[in-house]
Amino acid sequence: MLKPIISSLLDTDAYKLNMQQAIFHHYPDVEVSAEFHCRSDESLAALRERLEFEIHALADLKFTEDEITYLSSLGHYQVDYLEFLGSFSLKANQVTVTILDDQLAIRIDGSWLDVILWEVPLLAIICELRCHIKYPNANKSEAVELLKEKLKALDNVNEDFHFVDFGTRRRFSKAVHHAIVEHLTLHCPYFSGTSNLFLAKTHGIPAVGTQAHEWFQAHQQLTGELADSQQLALNRWLQEYPDRLGIALTDCINMDAFLNDFNLHFSQKFAGLRHDSGDPIQWGEKAIRHYESLNINPMEKTLIFSDGLTLEKALGMHAHFTGRINTSFGIGTQLTCHLPNVETLNIVIKLVTCNGKPVAKISDEPGKSICRDNSYLDALRKAFNI
Repeated sequence: MLKPIISSLLDTDAYKLNMQQAIFHHYPDVEVSAEFHCRSDESLAALRERLEFEIHALADLKFTEDEITYLSSLGHYQVDYLEFLGSFSLKANQVTVTILDDQLAIRIDGSWLDVILWEVPLLAIICELRCHIKYPNANKSEAVELLKEKLKALDNVNEDFHFVDFGTRRRFSKAVHHAIVEHLTLHCPYFSGTSNLFLAKTHGIPAVGTQAHEWFQAHQQLTGELADSQQLALNRWLQEYPDRLGIALTDCINMDAFLNDFNLHFSQKFAGLRHDSGDPIQWGEKAIRHYESLNINPMEKTLIFSDGLTLEKALGMHAHFTGRINTSFGIGTQLTCHLPNVETLNIVIKLVTCNGKPVAKISDEPGKSICRDNSYLDALRKAFNI
């Protein structure tokens, strides 16, 4: 009998529940659609049958009482939302899996409250199924040994350097992910948390994350004027989390468009910014200049870098910005899918509609842009003067 890969709804990234609570309070009736994209030149069509089994297994899961108690202890989830989670379950009929042009095609349709929790476990499952087929002899011991070698680069690092695990969605496997986080927790003083709620609970370490692109994408169809969508998304976030979870993602449109909307009020209220596309040094320099132009001391703010990082890249960025602005680094694939001779997989699930109308992500890197409606993309570029 097959054993499902995911055994807990808590095996997801913290920003998903953070956004879901905000949706629960502000947008409970919003409908969305999301689609799977494989950016790698690799067919995943052979995974379809097993993936459908895993989808139905996910739909059988519920948050346990112990898990709800843990979420309550974090301090930013409200009682009404936790009561909602107590009876929440995913709905398998919201997910359609087909094969299109010899590639896995996945679409998720339904309430945003439901759809938001499909992305992370689905991507983790796809990666694990693919890695099991392609690298059947690879194991967690190899991953940990390789990690030990990489950690030697931290022997002479300043104590203010720290990084977190952002690797749930594209991990080699659940076993590898767990082994990596366990080793880092026990042996690396520069390791300061994980985006994965299950692992944060298991190891008693911080659960890290705020919001994702979908928060800003959906607001493109939740505002009166398209040009106001980013400011509405930021305002709603502050309504939900006025004093916590104050890192804002900047590249749903691009950094310049974001900073045009990131006025004095937002710049003061938010604790910092997260980078996820484009040149990280140029992006960080723009952020510093922005804060300085508003007479805000950059050393009171934090920049979080999370785009395709390795430890080596993170160390270089830390050295560049040290003493000028606080930094932290979210390392994903290069932590949890870094094994000898293993080629990583670049896959995403992104919103494509909100309330039946198109939404888009442009970003600071052309290859990461997502939108199938060119006329809407033109309208978005016009609204933000791109």
